[in-house]
Amino acid sequence: MKRNMIFLISLLLMSGVSFAQVRSYSKTGLNEFESPKAESESFEKVNLKIGGNFNQSFQALSHSNTANTLLNPNAALINVVPGFNTAVANLYFDVNLAEGVYMNMALYLSSRHHNETWVKGGYIRFDKLPFLKIDLLDEIMRYTTIKVGHMEINYGDAHFRRSDNGNAMYNPFVENYIMDAFTTEIGAEVDVTYNGFLGVLSATNGMINGRVLGYDPVPGASDGKSKPAFIGKLGYDKQLNSDLRVRLTGSVYHTAGSNANTLYGGDRAGSHYYGVMDNALTTSTFTSGRLNPGFGDKVTSMMGNLFVKYGGLESFTTFESANGRGRTETTGERAASQIATDLVYRFGKNEDFWVGARYNVVNARLSGYTEDVTVDRLAVSAGWFVTKNIMAKLEYVTQNYDGFVDTDIRNGGKFSGLALQAVVGF
Repeated sequence: MKRNMIFLISLLLMSGVSFAQVRSYSKTGLNEFESPKAESESFEKVNLKIGGNFNQSFQALSHSNTANTLLNPNAALINVVPGFNTAVANLYFDVNLAEGVYMNMALYLSSRHHNETWVKGGYIRFDKLPFLKIDLLDEIMRYTTIKVGHMEINYGDAHFRRSDNGNAMYNPFVENYIMDAFTTEIGAEVDVTYNGFLGVLSATNGMINGRVLGYDPVPGASDGKSKPAFIGKLGYDKQLNSDLRVRLTGSVYHTAGSNANTLYGGDRAGSHYYGVMDNALTTSTFTSGRLNPGFGDKVTSMMGNLFVKYGGLESFTTFESANGRGRTETTGERAASQIATDLVYRFGKNEDFWVGARYNVVNARLSGYTEDVTVDRLAVSAGWFVTKNIMAKLEYVTQNYDGFVDTDIRNGGKFSGLALQAVVGF
C-alpha cells in the first residue's frame, strides 16, 4: 500500500512537467493546430507529463421522422427524454525521451462506444535527431518535425477544433461536423514550417487498425489488396499583427483501396448527441446525428480551411469534397460534399466568455441511391472558461434530413433542443 501511494505521488509530481511541444489539454491549447517547434531545451532525464479531460453532459433533445415503420419496423425512433449522459474521460501520457524526442499516448477511460479503458493511439515525435550527429540533418530539423506511430491523421484543420471524447476544450460547440473526417491510422508524418508557410506529407496503412489477413477480391470492385493512404497539406499561418491572425490550408487524402477505410467513421468515442435519429441506444449506435458516406475502400477527399481571428472575433470555414466507394460496390464512385462555418466572438478578461454560431450542410450520394441526400445543422452556443482548466458551454441545435427513402429511419428526420457540457482539462 505504501509503495503504491509513493508511486501515485510520484506520478502526480511528474505531471507538473510541461513541454512546449505538447498541445495543452486546457484552454491554453485553444486555436492551436500543428504543434510549433520550441527553442532548444536541455535534456537531463526522461520526464513524464500526465494530462486528462473529463466531460459531463446533459441534453434536452427531441426528434421525429416520417419513415414507413410498416415496411421497416426498425425505422421507428426511440423515445428520448431530457437527462444526463454518462461521463466520458481521456488520459494522456506525454514523455520527453531524449533531446527533441517525445512520446504521446492517449487513452479513452470511458466513451459511448467503449465503457472500458482502451488506447486511442500513440506516437513518437522527433523535433531533433541528436543521436545521428549529422550537421545537415540538424539544420533540416530546425524546420521539420517527424511523427511515427498509430495516431490521429493530419487531414484538414477541422480535427484540431473537434471534441475528442472527454476533450471538448477546443470546440466552441457541443458536437463535431455532420461528416466527421477523423480517424487513427498507422504511419508516419513529416511537417515542415518556415516563416508562416507549412507543408505536411504523410503515409499510412489506410485503416484504423493493423491487419495481417488478406481480403477476398470482389469482381468488378475491390481486388482484395490493401493499399496505403497518402495525406498532404499546404498552408500559411501567420499572426500579421497584434490583433489579426490568418491561417489558410488545403489538404488531400487518398487511398486507391484499403478495403477497410474509416476516414468518415473512425471516431470510436462517439457523437455528443445521444440517441437522436436512432432505433436503439446502444454502443453500436454511437454516431447519432452524423453522416458517413460509406467510402470504405477507395476514397479521395480534399478539404480547404480558412481561420481568421481579429481581436475577439474568429471565424473558421471548411469546404470539403470527397469521392469514393465501398469494397463491394460495382457501380463506380460516389460523391459527397460539405460546407461548415463557425463564427465565434470571445470577450471578457482573457476572452473567458464566448457566443457563437455554426452552420453545417452535407450533400452526399449514398450507396444504392440515385439522388443525393442532404443533412443540415444550425447550432448556437455560449460558453465560459471558469478557469483555464474548467469550461462550461450551452448549445441550441436544430438538424434536418432530406432525400432519404421512406424505409430509412432518417426519412423526413429532424431533431432539435438544448445540450449542456461541463469540461475539465489539465
